[in-house]
Amino acid sequence: MKVLVTGGAGYIGSCVSQYLIDKGIKVIVVDNLSTGLKRNIPKKCKFYKCNIQDSRKINKIFNKNKIDIVMHFAAYVDNAESILRSKKYFKNNYYNGKIFFTNCINNGIDKIIYSSTAAVYGNKKKKINEKDILKPLTPYSSSKILLEEFLEKNKKDLSCIVLRYFNVVGADTRLRCGFNINRGSNVFLNLCRSTSKNKKFNINGKSHDTKDGTTIRDFIHVSDLSEVHYKLSKLITKKKIFLKLNCGYGFGFSVLEVLQEFIRVSKKKINYKFVKKRKGDIVTSISNSSKLKKIIKWQPKHHSLSYLVKSSLNWYKKNEKLTN
Repeated sequence: MKVLVTGGAGYIGSCVSQYLIDKGIKVIVVDNLSTGLKRNIPKKCKFYKCNIQDSRKINKIFNKNKIDIVMHFAAYVDNAESILRSKKYFKNNYYNGKIFFTNCINNGIDKIIYSSTAAVYGNKKKKINEKDILKPLTPYSSSKILLEEFLEKNKKDLSCIVLRYFNVVGADTRLRCGFNINRGSNVFLNLCRSTSKNKKFNINGKSHDTKDGTTIRDFIHVSDLSEVHYKLSKLITKKKIFLKLNCGYGFGFSVLEVLQEFIRVSKKKINYKFVKKRKGDIVTSISNSSKLKKIIKWQPKHHSLSYLVKSSLNWYKKNEKLTN
C-alpha cells in the first residue's frame, strides 16, 4: 500500500507517517514547510516540498506515484489566530483543500482520510456524537466544515472518512516525532514551557460552567490517533464508504486537573494566574467515540493523564536540547 500524506512535516502528519512506516506501508509526504519541520519527516518517506494548491506539481506527483490513499492533514490550526486572520484560514483550509481534492478526484485517487476537528461542534455539555448539530465558533472550525461538505457532495466519486479530532497531545512513543515546541499555544505546550522556563501559566477564565470553573477537554494521545489512521486505511481499501467519526477517549480533564498533573510529574512549582476568557473558547468538549471503537475494534493504549503529560514533557525536553 502507498499513502500520500499532506502536512507530513507537521505534528500529527509526521506521527501518523511514522506509524504507517512501522507497519510496512510506503509513505509519500507533501508539505510546504510553512509550519512543519523537515526533521520531523520520517527518513523512509519520499518527500516533496510543494503547496497543495499547486495543481501542476501535485499532478506530477500523482503521475509519478501510484497512490492508494490520501491522508490530508495540511491546514492552519490555531483557533484564536483564525479569529484575527479569517481570510488566511478560509483560503488555505477550504479553498486550497478544495483544489487539492479536485485534483485527487480527477486523477482517480478515490480513497481519502480527512483530518477535521471536534471544534465543529462548538459548546456541548454532554458527550458529543457525530449526529449532533454543528455550531462552529471560529473561522478555523468553519473552514473545516466547508471542506467536509465539499467531500460529502463528491462522495459518489470517492470513499472518504472524516475524522473529527478532539485535543491531540503527546509524541511518538519512541520520541522520533511530535509537536513543534516553538510554535503554537495550547494547554499542554504552555505547561511544558512553564515547567522548563519558569514562565507563568495563564488560565483563560475561572467562572466557566464546569466542576472547577476551568474549561474541560477530551485529550487523545497522538500514537493512539496514529493507530486509528492505520486501522482505517485497511478498512477504506475494502469497500466504498463515507464516514464521519469522532476521535477521542470519551472523558475529559479540566485545565486545573492538567496543571496539577504537570506539577506532580515534573516535580516543579508552576506559577499560574487567571486571565479573561477568550473569544471563541469552547467550555466543554468530550467525545462519544463508540462508533469509531465499534467499526475498527479500537482500544486506546495511552489514555492515562499521567502518560499524556510524561510523553509531552519528554518530547519537549528532547527538542529543547536540539534548539539550545
